[in-house]
This record gives sequence, C-alpha cells and structure tokens, in this order.
Amino acid sequence: MCLENLGEGGEKMETLGRCTNPNEKSSDLAKAHMERICESTVAIDSKQNLLIDFVPVTRSGDWSDIGSREYMEDTHVCISDLAKKYGYHSLDQETVSFYGVFDGHGGKGAAHFVRDNLPRVIVEDAEFPIELERVVTRSFMQTDTQFAKICAVQSTLSSGTTALTAMIFGRSLLVANAGDCRAVLSRLGLAVEMSKDHRPCCIKERNRVESLGGYIDDGYLNGQLAVTRALGDWHLEGMKGIGERGGPLSAEPELRMITLTKDDEFLIIGSDGIWDVFSNQNAVDFARRRLQEHNDVKLCCKELVEEAIRRGAMDNLTAVMVCFHLDPPARMRVHRTRVPRSISAEGLHSLRCLLGA
Repeated sequence: MCLENLGEGGEKMETLGRCTNPNEKSSDLAKAHMERICESTVAIDSKQNLLIDFVPVTRSGDWSDIGSREYMEDTHVCISDLAKKYGYHSLDQETVSFYGVFDGHGGKGAAHFVRDNLPRVIVEDAEFPIELERVVTRSFMQTDTQFAKICAVQSTLSSGTTALTAMIFGRSLLVANAGDCRAVLSRLGLAVEMSKDHRPCCIKERNRVESLGGYIDDGYLNGQLAVTRALGDWHLEGMKGIGERGGPLSAEPELRMITLTKDDEFLIIGSDGIWDVFSNQNAVDFARRRLQEHNDVKLCCKELVEEAIRRGAMDNLTAVMVCFHLDPPARMRVHRTRVPRSISAEGLHSLRCLLGA
C-alpha cells in the first residue's frame, strides 16, 4: 500500500494496529484510531492547542460539463453518510462522508461501474471504518477485479477510469488517488496538494512501471495510456495482471490522511480537464473569491468549470468541492512568493513531474 501520512518534518507514520477490545464500541475505536494516526500529520504548537477541538461542518457542491469532447466520460459521487446510504447503522452519530471523481477513457463503462460499486465495497469491508486506509486500498483493488469479471461477459464495457476519492470522518480527511484527477486543500488561502498525478513523466511512476515490465513511449504507458494508474483497461494487452505484482498499470491508490483544523477551508476535487488550465493556487484563489461573493458551493463549482472552458480547456470537466465551515472564507491578505512564469498550469505541472517534485 502506498500511504502518505506526513508530519511536519515529512516523516512517514506507520499504521497502528487494530484495537480488538470487545468492551469498546466499534465507532469509538474507529474515531480514536484515526485520530491517533492523524495527530502527527498536523503541527500543533502551544498556540494551536485549541485546534484539536475543531469539528468540521461539511457542505458540498458539484458540477460537470462535456466540454468540447464528443462523449461525456467523467462522472462523480457525493455521499453525505456512507453507512446510511448502503443500509448500515450510522456510527454512533459519527458519519463517514464520501466524495469521488472518476475520469473515464475509452468509454464510460469503467467510470460508472467504479462510481456505483466502490463506495459499497468500502462499507461492506469487515474492517470498515476502523482500518480505513487498508479498507480503501483493498476496495480499489477489489472493485478493479470485479470490473474485470464484468468485462469478460460484456465486452462493450471495456474501458478504464482514473479515480480520486475523499472521505471525511470526524476531523480526519483521507484522500485516495489512482490516476490524474487531483485534490487540493485550501488552508487559509494557501493551496495544499492532497494527491499526486500518476503520469508517465513522473520519475517515481516510470521506475515502478519499468520494474513491472512496462515501458514509456513518447510520454505514454506502453505507448497507449497517458496515466500509469487506473481501474479497468483489462482489455489492453500487457497492462494488467492478476497476482501480487500485477502489471505496469496499477489500480492501487496512493493515500494521504490529515487532521483537519479550523484553518482548513475547503477541498477541491477535479478531473484533469480542470487542472489543464488551473494551477493549484490559482484554483484556490478563484474558489475563495467566489465563495466570498455568494457562499454557494454548487455555484462555485459551476463557475470553476465555466472558467476552465473560457480558458480553453478541451477535456470533459468535473469539479466537486467540500467546505468545512458554514461561513465563507475570511478575507485576508495572503503573503506568498510570486515567481514570474509564462508557461501554462499544465506545463508547470509537467515540469514538476520531470524534476520529481
């Protein structure tokens, strides 16, 4: 499992073992477990002790557009109470909310299958929600395998999809990504990247691909795909394999978990069409201004998508936003170093990939 639990110094945290005390409620175990993991992901000094009492009040919005493409292959999901949605008891008044963006390629079959099945697979896992990181990783892989079986029966479904999900449980935010959708957090107006794009230009991904017998040809995985992680694509020769190592195209997500504080304002989840024309900070700045004007999350997503189209985005476009406060972001002057540049947001991101940033 690729897990990124980062503290202030960048140290990786090992997942704690599952508590099995029968006298404790599973919901209490889950909450305590996740918060123990997450406490080290946020720097809390003597002036910030009150931040641990913060409880996010989530509200979400979404918007999609076909863009200039002939077919719409993006899809998404917003579930405020994951357990309730699938007929399970709520977790002692604690809810797990689930948000996902799925960017299909070669058809919409994989994207729709993952959207409709991944949340259910997560909830039905015996370790949900206590070992949430393991559950999410395992569920991505299981959903991918289930789709392979469906494709064997219905070849018309043969396709692939990237997948990015965000789950909120108490103060914990867990982002899981396989592909090039992206999640960006606004923390007092500063953009915090919550996922890494899985593209052939990234050195880490290239090394992984080559170790599994794949290759990069003209910026494409095995000369065919612009991403190195995705669910589906079982119909493509040499991409996927059943077993521990699998093939060069992986459905295993990279995870990042943090503890939310009152400084965390909102999370933007977007398909790659958004990020072709927006940098992370530019998207946060744009969304903050719109929320300050009208504080309507869905309208903000619509405006983000429309602005991307105005800037020349050519792909399908999907934006999901989750706010952690009822009030709009406070107006403030954000001090950050300005670096003059003349390249696009997409060009800047490709450069960062090449440099291994």
